[in-house]
Amino acid sequence: MNKENIGQIAHLMRRAGFGATRSEIEKMSEFEFSDLVDQLLDDARSDRIEEDLVFRYHSDHTAGMGMHGMTANWLFRMVNSQHPLEEKIALFWHGVFATGYAKSAQGRVLMDQHKMFRERGLGNFRTLLIELSRDPSMILWLDNHDNRKGSINENYGRELLELFSMGVGNYSEDDIKACAQAFTGWTIGNAEYMAIRANNDSLWPYGRLNLNFEYNPDDHDNREITFLGKTGNFDGEDIIDIICRQEATGKFLARQMYSFFVEDEPPISQWAYIPPRDAGAIETLKNAYFDSAYDIRFILKTLFNSEFFRSSKSRYAKVKSPAELVAGVLKLTGEFKTPHPKLQAAAAAMGIMGQVLGSPPTVEGWHEGIEWVETGSLVERINFSSDRFSDIRKPGVREMIDSLEDKLGDTTSPQEIVEGCLDQMGAIEVSEETRSILVEHASKLENGERDGKFAEILRMVSATPEFQRG
Repeated sequence: MNKENIGQIAHLMRRAGFGATRSEIEKMSEFEFSDLVDQLLDDARSDRIEEDLVFRYHSDHTAGMGMHGMTANWLFRMVNSQHPLEEKIALFWHGVFATGYAKSAQGRVLMDQHKMFRERGLGNFRTLLIELSRDPSMILWLDNHDNRKGSINENYGRELLELFSMGVGNYSEDDIKACAQAFTGWTIGNAEYMAIRANNDSLWPYGRLNLNFEYNPDDHDNREITFLGKTGNFDGEDIIDIICRQEATGKFLARQMYSFFVEDEPPISQWAYIPPRDAGAIETLKNAYFDSAYDIRFILKTLFNSEFFRSSKSRYAKVKSPAELVAGVLKLTGEFKTPHPKLQAAAAAMGIMGQVLGSPPTVEGWHEGIEWVETGSLVERINFSSDRFSDIRKPGVREMIDSLEDKLGDTTSPQEIVEGCLDQMGAIEVSEETRSILVEHASKLENGERDGKFAEILRMVSATPEFQRG
């Protein structure tokens, strides 16, 4: 079997999903790489997580009371979905369109936003921006329910331009005001009723009735405005049409996707004065954006099949976010095939590492890359992964050890044991320095129960810089 082919598949699944088990990689190796990309991008697949499966075990994971059920629900999906890119793109958009729980005060409304990201996140960017502008959690988060005729609130208009589509330096303050005016009347239809319902959970365990979008034409300021050089009686959809046609939008989205799927870029606040790491790649993705009339699926197909993605240089060029790390570990250990209360503890571990899904630190989202691994969070990351891989009772760990027994036979060579463990952990490739440390550790283990020896090396592999990267 071609080792390079295996390495590329493992790389693809770490970036387009949350990793893959060695047996899954084995099955995927029967296909051409481009065919695997097409399968990941296939939106006609029916093998998605069923809502009733989650609800049957834990109604709180579906009803959205508070944040704990919401995060456990999403983590379960990340670990078990047979359509991993659907969950990965939802995580991507959650970071770009960072929306928090604090203003909605219920998980259900954020769960609906994440569901929208799954359904629209691989489609047309224009459609996604329109759905985002109608999303109740976003309306609350950026105060567009207070954006009224004769008294505009610029919050959503400003962030739509600065953080969601174009980036600093590509619009004026007058453009922000015009954008805000166009979105007057885009509001919450049942806000007063929901304020009352928030104090009465009589519908539990089925959850609160949800917030819904309403366009109020009487509250829309339809006076003529000029936006990005275009003049007219524009509403929100007109504004999004103009935004999507901008060169800056294509470049901005290209850099967001490159940073998330290929290689860590500096924080978005620095993009105005720090150039991209690979300007040619950004140009390729920008062209894909316009050539496809803003189709996100086509952009990702271009990205995954590109030389800059498939090159060994891009492997391990990203630090896993806490969500990616936790989901990837649990996928390998196989301990949550069905919903379970302990999922909430695993989801809470992401928060200790610095990422509470549904509660980004600012509207800018999380600063990713090397900022995920400051001293305290690195200890939490390593403890979380090493604790799980040292437990041979976990079904995924047991499966890896059994596979190692079959493949290694009676060998006691530290080198072969280390190579076997790296392979079982998802065809991990490590530096010579990392490998020598693992081999040295394996050589010091006493000859005895092989299960414990294998588990110890699996645990050590999970602490390597390469495993902590994507």
